[in-house]
Amino acid sequence: MRTLHIAATGPAQDVGEELPLAPPSATGFYWVSCTRAEFAAQLPALQAMLLRLCGVPLVDLHVSDLLNAQLPSNYDATSQYDLLVFQRLASAESGDALADATPAAPRHGPPVLTRIVTRPVGMVVFDQLLLTVHPDACPVQAHFLARLLSEQPTDARGGPARRTNSPADLMLRLVNHMVDGYLELRRDLTRQLDHWQSALLEPKARISNWSAILDARLALHQLDEICEDQRAAIQEWIEALDAWPAPAEPVSQRERELLKVRSRDVLEHIERVVHHVRRLEQSAETAVQMHFSLQSNRANDIMRTLTTITAVFLPLNLIAAVFGMNFEFIPLVHKQDGFWWAMAGMGVVSLVLISFFWRKRYLDRLERAP
Repeated sequence: MRTLHIAATGPAQDVGEELPLAPPSATGFYWVSCTRAEFAAQLPALQAMLLRLCGVPLVDLHVSDLLNAQLPSNYDATSQYDLLVFQRLASAESGDALADATPAAPRHGPPVLTRIVTRPVGMVVFDQLLLTVHPDACPVQAHFLARLLSEQPTDARGGPARRTNSPADLMLRLVNHMVDGYLELRRDLTRQLDHWQSALLEPKARISNWSAILDARLALHQLDEICEDQRAAIQEWIEALDAWPAPAEPVSQRERELLKVRSRDVLEHIERVVHHVRRLEQSAETAVQMHFSLQSNRANDIMRTLTTITAVFLPLNLIAAVFGMNFEFIPLVHKQDGFWWAMAGMGVVSLVLISFFWRKRYLDRLERAP
């Protein structure tokens, strides 16, 4: 558990692992971050701290939501605080992919699809306090702790970063950082599925591991549902933000407008992820359908060739059957050159039929597009 006192200027002050006892400064707020196990172990102390500093503890149902390791993204609020649970991508490199995880069947398919594992992060927004509940080894918590404690924080361009000035603003920064993980996943998803589509569209491809394709489609569908829950949660947050009383001071009005802008930006990022995931689902479905169409066309070509060969040999078999009849008097049977006349006639019939089928384009090879 870590507690930071964040002021409008200067680096954040690390209060340590102890819960704050005194209210924050007039221009600052507290950020209390803990893991799910720490939240469960120190719940009475946390409730007492919230009652002392914010005037109200957490509702029992919200406590259950924060302790639930499988809860989807959702938003809820009371008259004193807002609760947002947001699903973030778990990272196998950081070790949190196994945190709070339940045993599941092994996945197949592209490696990037097997890494789509999510963990919920709970965020409780008070007027002067932000309480976040993370899974174990959460890189989002570590990233923002290091960033806020640095003496000269910088943004993505290397310039001085704008200091967060409210619990709601810090909450949106956390959410935006988690959504960026989904945006970075798009490139790997596109590369993997493009490679898979090329394999599916290969005319001579022999795909046997169809369970991997099914698992990939299920993973994309699951990612779509996760993003839909995220979008619904952020939309509810924006609606609740619009319902907040309008501040009287110009500075507070400016901060409220910036908060709305950041909220809409987060929503736009989520919508981009949803759009991309749905496009990938359609591409995967189209590739599978085109694969079966190619296989069907290839089977039709094979059957056409076999049918043409059979049609060429049918009159030859008829001629051979006629001369194979058990009659004494058959033309050309008793002639010395009868065999060669029969072979010549069969050759002429074969050439005529092959020329006919060639003109009908029954024997043409398929042309591939350049």
